[in-house]
Amino acid sequence: MTRDNPVPPEILTLRRSIDNIDAALVHLLAERFTCTRRVGQLKAEGGLPAADPERDRQQIARLTQIADASGLDPEFAEKFREFIVGEVIRHHEIIAAEHAASGDGPPVLDTYS
Repeated sequence: MTRDNPVPPEILTLRRSIDNIDAALVHLLAERFTCTRRVGQLKAEGGLPAADPERDRQQIARLTQIADASGLDPEFAEKFREFIVGEVIRHHEIIAAEHAASGDGPPVLDTYS
């Protein structure tokens, strides 16, 4: 916006809300990755695969319902979830490889495919 056409106060208020929501999302994602990192460690110690297709199917169904009930496009919610879960699986594979390389247990195979 320009000096002749200033940003309306309501937009400024909404932008502050958006900034706060973005910060909360980052904090929530950090907390989520703390939990999933521990899950990855436990999977590696137990010789479990990095991905769990059955859990994945359950989560897709659950989050699709939540998105729909919240007025969020379920397709967008699933794409967002896929991005996050893709990162989680990548982290789990790294943790499993590090665990196997340390000699603390058998190598872990990713049987997701």
